[in-house]
Amino acid sequence: MSALHTAHTLAATLASGTEEHGHDTLNPYAIGGGALAALLLLLWITTRFNRDR
Repeated sequence: MSALHTAHTLAATLASGTEEHGHDTLNPYAIGGGALAALLLLLWITTRFNRDR
């Protein structure tokens, strides 16, 4: 299957107007909070190793 055919199939699927919106069990606040916590942890790690200041 070529990339062009795959892109066309994906575009047709997205344009078909299906009303499926993902899983109901995923909490957007938990996902956002987890992402924020991970980014803050990475920021903290980066500032601990940056001794050029």
